[in-house]
Amino acid sequence: MNPDIFCFADYPCHTVVTDILKAPPEDDNREIATWKSLDLIETLLRLSELGQYEQVKQLFNFPIKHCPDMLVLALLQINPTWHTLRHELISTLMPIFLGNHPNSAIILHYAWHGQGQSPSIRQLIMHAMAEWYMRGEQYDQAKLSRILDVAQDLKALSMLLNGTPFAFVIDLAALASRREYLKLDKWLTDKIREHGEPFIQACVTFLKRRCPSIMGGLAPEKEQPKSAQLPPETLATMLACLQACAGSVSQELSETILTMVANCGNVMNKARQPPPGVMPKVRAPSTSSIETMSPVQIDPLSGMASLTIGGSAASLTPSMQGFTTNLSSAFNTPQSPAKAFPPLSTPNQTTPFSGISGLPSQLPGSLGTGSLSGMGTGGLALPTVNTDPFGQRKMSTSGLNPQTFQQSKMKPSDLSQVWPEANQHFSKEIDDEANSYFQRIYNHPPHPTMSVDEVLEMLQRFKDSSIKREREVFNCMLRNLFEEYRFFPQYPDKELHITACLFGGIIEKGLVTYMALGLALRYVLEALRKPFDSKMYYFGIAALDRFKNRLKDYPQYCQHLASIGHFLQFPHHLQEYIEYGQQSRDPPVKMQGSITTPGSIALAQAQAQAQAQNKTPLTRQVSAIVTTSTTTTVTKATTVTRPSGVSFKKDVPPSINTTNIETLLVATDQAERIVEPPENIQEKVAFIFNNLSQSNMTQKVEELKETVKDEFMPWVSQYLVMKRVSIEPNFHSLYSNFMDTLKNSEFNKMVLTETYRNIKVLLTSDKAAANFSDRSLLKNLGHWLGMITLAKNKPILHIDLDVKSLLLEAYVKGQQEMLYVVPFVAKVLESSVRSMVFRPPNPWTMAIMNVLAELHQEHDLKLNLKFEIEVLCKNLALDINDLKPGTLLKDKEKLTNLEEQLSAPKRESKIPEELPVVVTTAAPVTPATTTTCTSTVPPQPQFSYHDINVYSLAALAPHITVNPNIPLFQAHPQLKSYVRQAIERAVQELVHPVVDRSIKIAMTTCEQIVRKDFALDSEESRMRVAAHHMMRNLTAGMAMITCREPLLMSIATNLKNNFATALRTASPQQREMMEQAAAQIAQDNCELACCFIQKTAVEKAGPEMDKRLATEFELRKHARQEGRRYCDPVVLTYQAERMPEQIRLKVGGVDPKQLAVYEEFARNIPGFLPSNDISQPTGFLAKPMQQAWATDDIAQIYDKCITELEQHLHAIPPTLAMNPQTQALRNLLEAVVMARNSRDAIAALGLLQKAVEGLLDATSGADPDLLLRYRECHLLVLKALQDGRAYGSQWCNNKITRCLIECRDEYKYNVDAVELLIRHHLVNMQQYDIHLAQSMENGLNYMAVAFAMQLVKFLLVDERSISHVTEADLFNTIETLMRISAHSRGNAPEGLPQLMDLLRANYEAMMDRAHGGPNFMMHSGISQASEYDDPPGLREKAEYLLREWVNLYHSAAAGRDSTKAFSAFVGQMHQQGILKTDDLITRFFRLCTEMCVEISYRAQQEQQHNPTANPTMIRAKCYHNLDAFVRLIALLVKHSGEATNTVTKINLLNKVLGIVVGVLLQDHEVRQSEFQQLPYHRIFIMLLLELNAPEHVLETINFQTLTAFCNTFHILRPTKAPGFVYAWLELISHRIFIARMLAHTPQQKGWPMYAQLLIDLFKFLAPYLRNVELTKPMQILYKGTLRVLLVLLHDFPEFLCDYHYGFCDVIPPNCIQLRNLILSAFPRNMRLPDPFTPNLKVDMLSEINIAPRILTNFTGVMPPQFKKDLDSYLKTRSPVTFLSELRSNLQVSNEPGNRYNIQLINALVLYVGTQAIAHIHNKGSTPSMSTITHSAHMDIFQNLAVDLDTEGRYLFLNAIANQLRYPNSHTHYFSCTMLYLFAEANTEAIQEQITRVLLERLIVNRPHPWGLLITFIELIKNPAFKFWNHEFVHCAPEIEKLFQSVAQCCMGQKQAQQVMEGTGAS
Repeated sequence: MNPDIFCFADYPCHTVVTDILKAPPEDDNREIATWKSLDLIETLLRLSELGQYEQVKQLFNFPIKHCPDMLVLALLQINPTWHTLRHELISTLMPIFLGNHPNSAIILHYAWHGQGQSPSIRQLIMHAMAEWYMRGEQYDQAKLSRILDVAQDLKALSMLLNGTPFAFVIDLAALASRREYLKLDKWLTDKIREHGEPFIQACVTFLKRRCPSIMGGLAPEKEQPKSAQLPPETLATMLACLQACAGSVSQELSETILTMVANCGNVMNKARQPPPGVMPKVRAPSTSSIETMSPVQIDPLSGMASLTIGGSAASLTPSMQGFTTNLSSAFNTPQSPAKAFPPLSTPNQTTPFSGISGLPSQLPGSLGTGSLSGMGTGGLALPTVNTDPFGQRKMSTSGLNPQTFQQSKMKPSDLSQVWPEANQHFSKEIDDEANSYFQRIYNHPPHPTMSVDEVLEMLQRFKDSSIKREREVFNCMLRNLFEEYRFFPQYPDKELHITACLFGGIIEKGLVTYMALGLALRYVLEALRKPFDSKMYYFGIAALDRFKNRLKDYPQYCQHLASIGHFLQFPHHLQEYIEYGQQSRDPPVKMQGSITTPGSIALAQAQAQAQAQNKTPLTRQVSAIVTTSTTTTVTKATTVTRPSGVSFKKDVPPSINTTNIETLLVATDQAERIVEPPENIQEKVAFIFNNLSQSNMTQKVEELKETVKDEFMPWVSQYLVMKRVSIEPNFHSLYSNFMDTLKNSEFNKMVLTETYRNIKVLLTSDKAAANFSDRSLLKNLGHWLGMITLAKNKPILHIDLDVKSLLLEAYVKGQQEMLYVVPFVAKVLESSVRSMVFRPPNPWTMAIMNVLAELHQEHDLKLNLKFEIEVLCKNLALDINDLKPGTLLKDKEKLTNLEEQLSAPKRESKIPEELPVVVTTAAPVTPATTTTCTSTVPPQPQFSYHDINVYSLAALAPHITVNPNIPLFQAHPQLKSYVRQAIERAVQELVHPVVDRSIKIAMTTCEQIVRKDFALDSEESRMRVAAHHMMRNLTAGMAMITCREPLLMSIATNLKNNFATALRTASPQQREMMEQAAAQIAQDNCELACCFIQKTAVEKAGPEMDKRLATEFELRKHARQEGRRYCDPVVLTYQAERMPEQIRLKVGGVDPKQLAVYEEFARNIPGFLPSNDISQPTGFLAKPMQQAWATDDIAQIYDKCITELEQHLHAIPPTLAMNPQTQALRNLLEAVVMARNSRDAIAALGLLQKAVEGLLDATSGADPDLLLRYRECHLLVLKALQDGRAYGSQWCNNKITRCLIECRDEYKYNVDAVELLIRHHLVNMQQYDIHLAQSMENGLNYMAVAFAMQLVKFLLVDERSISHVTEADLFNTIETLMRISAHSRGNAPEGLPQLMDLLRANYEAMMDRAHGGPNFMMHSGISQASEYDDPPGLREKAEYLLREWVNLYHSAAAGRDSTKAFSAFVGQMHQQGILKTDDLITRFFRLCTEMCVEISYRAQQEQQHNPTANPTMIRAKCYHNLDAFVRLIALLVKHSGEATNTVTKINLLNKVLGIVVGVLLQDHEVRQSEFQQLPYHRIFIMLLLELNAPEHVLETINFQTLTAFCNTFHILRPTKAPGFVYAWLELISHRIFIARMLAHTPQQKGWPMYAQLLIDLFKFLAPYLRNVELTKPMQILYKGTLRVLLVLLHDFPEFLCDYHYGFCDVIPPNCIQLRNLILSAFPRNMRLPDPFTPNLKVDMLSEINIAPRILTNFTGVMPPQFKKDLDSYLKTRSPVTFLSELRSNLQVSNEPGNRYNIQLINALVLYVGTQAIAHIHNKGSTPSMSTITHSAHMDIFQNLAVDLDTEGRYLFLNAIANQLRYPNSHTHYFSCTMLYLFAEANTEAIQEQITRVLLERLIVNRPHPWGLLITFIELIKNPAFKFWNHEFVHCAPEIEKLFQSVAQCCMGQKQAQQVMEGTGAS
């Protein structure tokens, strides 16, 4: 269609508005003009929707090409409803304008900002931008830059950055941050929070794309262009953000992030060097020229152009610290240079690696290191390239090559995140020192060396060192090691192995934590994932072997290890560690296996060479690095290797084996010698066996055949049996297979002969009890013998070994022989199971089995032997009961013909085989007969345990025996006096060392055994008592054997010295008498002294033991509180899997047989007489113990109680033994013993009554210590009964309360006792409260009223009030007292009105006390929160419902404000019956609160265990449940009762708040410092917000809601719940709460309540502020308080004005600024006159005669009589004594600082002042200096000023100064009074004090009260006061200066000068 013929533009149509275009379309082009028609375009678009899409689209190709700007405008100006094509066209057109179209700015602006553009257009543009950037030439940075410019012009950046796709957005953000348009870290964090994992994944993908080398691969083939490289800062920022959230993403993603962090450093291109000593020294110079190098190296030159080239190259130091950022990214080759260069040939290669050569040595300067570090040196701009992968710097000192190791200064990168100290630059000294240690690790002798263990030990020391330098060296070394990681692959084997051991050791010793630990573990994991047999794989194995014992702490890590492809090729023992580690356990048998890696072999060889040079045999060198000894069975190992071989030398001490083969070596020495091969062959043989494994068997057999000639084979057989088989049972099968592969029958015979020979040696050796190593050698040889005979179907010939006779002979000879023979025989027979011939029922085997069965029946056979026999039966699949034991052992005939195979017996056979008690490991059940083993018979014990008192040495005196027949004393009786001091001194010298040693040794044994025995016992008291018994026994025994001999000597020596001093000139005869006397007395009293030391040790051991087992006890208690039985799961599994039935521990109590042992411990304490009396403190011996122990907990509780009571009784000094209270305690003990024996509730009730009555009966007349002990004992009994395992607190408290209610009146009202019971949670407060209220009989029962008053005062008012008792607990009592106080008017009991006023002051602001009212609801809620006897199943129901509700609340369908969810949920609650009764609803709320709180605690514990967890996430987790619960409460409150019935709503709210408060107080009491405020704070704050929402139903009850919250906060005041104080302050200062309380509530009804809360806060702070104990927590609280006051001062000053008195009353006098804040408040409608105005006439101000409003009832604190007298004095000046008695009325004590009743002084001053003002007004005048004088009022003030001491006067003047506020009548009156007192003062001291009070308030920071300024200015300005003449003004220069500066501030410099000089002149 030819446009010249027809053109749409020629016809009337809507045309495109194009006048905005800068370059309009060509007008004369008709083809373009056609597209001006909007109608055409609209029609085309409509057609496209009707099926003509493609054709229409093609039509648009023309305008797209020729007039895109016009087309876009057209598309934007039409308003169609069809979008598809329009969208497509706009998307197609946009890139044109992103390019460089002349109209692009205008078009884009129009499209983005144009009127009426739909938002979808913006979406299209953003999408087009992303497309344009990401399509075509991938990710062109130029395009991105253009997009950023456009976005900035359009102000569209933030919108773009909120869009998608993430890949584009992240790229854009990175660029924007570089141009400083946004903070990248904040943006990333926000996005991560918003989008979570998908966004994190996008970031990771982005980094992989923009920085490929970050995944640790090689650099990409072609270098990225400069522009495309990511700057290091961006990289670092992104990695930091990703790392922060690595904990909360999927495993795979997290691993990728950590890999990136680890590799980040490479990318940042740091210079690096290996630790010195890693590389061989000599490097051959290369012959190649520089041109042959890889082209890459030239690249940095382009980058260097920007630097000044030459000697002064900017910041390029010789150590080349990486280039400045732009440079470092220029050569992005992250690996060491070895990767960057093709290998060059080397003429003489001396390194272990080939293919790397040095540079021509002519290169200037030192060699740079790192990946291609270019550097300018001496004017040459040649980048020096280091081809030495270990970058050993060659120093240019002639002939010397010292190895320096300079660490590059780091860019903050990967390690700066890991190592907080990594950013610090270490000084050269630190660096050098760190490197010197590395140097030593790799050195060989004779250079100084250090072993890995020594380095680790040193690092451990440095880490926690108090010396900064050592800590820096530690950080430097660790950082260097981590930095080095990426170059490990190039280390030689030996150095790599050492490094691996160091690396593993660092993890093992816990030298790194958190992120660094994560990184270290990750490095090892990466290494292990490298191919099997690769270098890094061996690195990983060696490191892992080093920290295998820590694997159980990282179960997750073990799973990663186990999932490695070649896991099964790991050394077997490591597999075990990893498998068990996944279950957080150590392998049950700690396996050791040696690891053999190329490195360990290289190391062994190196050490061998070093040894060879020193000419010492290699065998001495047993290197811990090469191997670790193997002590357990490893049979299925594939690559098992073993400890290093030791050459077969007779004189060599045993190698690293736990088993000592001394016996065999000695015997071999005596036997005929075998031809020994030369040393080198011996070493080869050792090497072959060392590295033998199933996989290399044939190769090693061949090696052996080649190495060893036939003549040396006997030596090999001997080596194999003695040095290998006998001590390596794990490798028996390996050696057996070796013999099979060798196929040398001669050799097999030799081995068998050698085996028999060694067995015989051991059988005939000396069988001492402690010779464990011989016994295990014998067992090992037995196992081997079975394996090479029976297992291969070969018999054991009678001639070689007669097994049955052997057993018989051992049986006859006794226990020791049996210990050798039985396990040996069992091991031999074990192999029969693998034999076709010898497996049961083979008669030969069965005959031996029957003999063993016969042995098994022997009742005194040792347990471990029975165990051996049972294990054998199990292995052979026999049942021991099916065997047919014969009578071989009893066969006399056999005996006579017995051919001895064991050594001749050392003593006559069959004597009782017992060791003395002290030495036994498990004490025998009967008292031991100690006859055989001790040479001297120990003396018979003389004392029972209780005879000895160890509280002081003096207690020895009564027991000391002095034989009257000793000749010396008959001759010189005066010498007897020396005996006591000699004995005491001997004891004193020995007691401490002996006690400490005994306890130390006994403790470990005891702890281990008790832990083992009681691991499955849930009762900690049982465990504790048993531990004490055992500990007592072992400690006493240990002490006894340690101290007897020294004591004998010491006593004798002391005596001899004493006698010698007394008889200076003794004749030889006298000397002999002295010797004899000393010896006899020492002998007679040694036992006593010994017992004293033993008992001292025992008494100290108990508490020590408790400390050791404290965690065990806690675990059990905690389990009980959670309602489960404790048992140790690890032990349980172990016992079930590994222990035979007979000795397996059972869940629950310990088996009576085992307890018998502990019982025996208790009865027989070494050194004391066995005890059988009932009173002894052993615990459970009162009744036959079996039933008691195993069955019930109660007996145990009683026993503990008996023990403790006895300890108390023993501690009572003898002088008080007959005291009635002591008698009463004995009776109490008897009652406990009786209750224990009967163990029924009736006896318990009797005991309980006795204890309660005993407490009530206790009067204070007795000895104070005894009284304390008396109360302690009674409480102890009640606490025992209250124990959950006895009768529980519910039963107990009810019964105790019954006792209190029903007991006799004469001691019913013992307030101390009742308070004690309440303090210890032993009273049911609800019952007791009701009883007390009733017993007062409305005031008629005077005793009861007085008691109730005292109790209320004790519990609620006094300083020592008890935090867990709230006014709720005494609700009825207080109500009754209030009633009595109100009704009895004049004749109320003394002090009752004051008490009620005090209570009112504390609680009155808090609303009604009507029974059943909201307040009652709250208090009943609080008390119900501590009731636990819920109906069965309720907890589960509540849990189910809560979970349901949380899910509903968070579901999308919950509806607005969860209303839909709520209606559904109420249905469920009805269905579950929760809404049936108020009680159930209450319980439901309590349970829900507890569960929500519990969830929070769990979440927060999670954070402690996993410190990397994001705290925000954790908090969100807690809020997830809490917020749902709060919404439920709010909805229930809103919808309860009818819409108009507010009572129900408020009652429910109060009940719920009460419950939360109750749970909080209970929690606070129980957890103490572990208490967490978060859940409660969240509940209160969210509930406050929910219930203050703008809804009609809530507005109607708003005041009652606020009152409920005020009550809540008041009950939780800081003095009651200090752990909640921060949350509390945050709650009461919440803007909504303050606004509602002080602004929105009409008639200021909220003010008194809010004032009360502030007073609560001040009261809590007061003691800390008064004593200036501002610890960190208190400072924070104080700062918070100041902030709240500043808010109030700014927004609600009238509130502070009205309550200033009440606040100042509780603020300590020394808190000047706090008080000034309050006193500076003035009403907002008042304009304050400037106090600095010259000649300001204060009395002319209009406000000055108006009295301020004071809302505190300040007269309430005045005692009635005092007030009466005061009023009378003010009216009539009588009684005349009033003034003289005034001081004594105000004084309360003589303690400095607390002498006066401050409240009363404050009240008196204000009251007298207000009366004075009224009096002056009545006379028709106004207060002024003249009118205030000569009145009763001023008399009182003057009297106080003169009569009080300085402390009192200071308080009095403070009270006046507290009234100097804004302009009002009080301010005016008190200002005049202050000045008048100054003028009239009779001493300068008073004037000085007045000045001090005013001045100290002025020199603190502002604000300052107006009245204060007025008064002070008047004082210093008015010459009448002669202020400047006073001495105190000039007493010191600094004081004078202070006054001058204050005067200048107050009056201006000039005037101040005049005043000061003027007065000075006069």
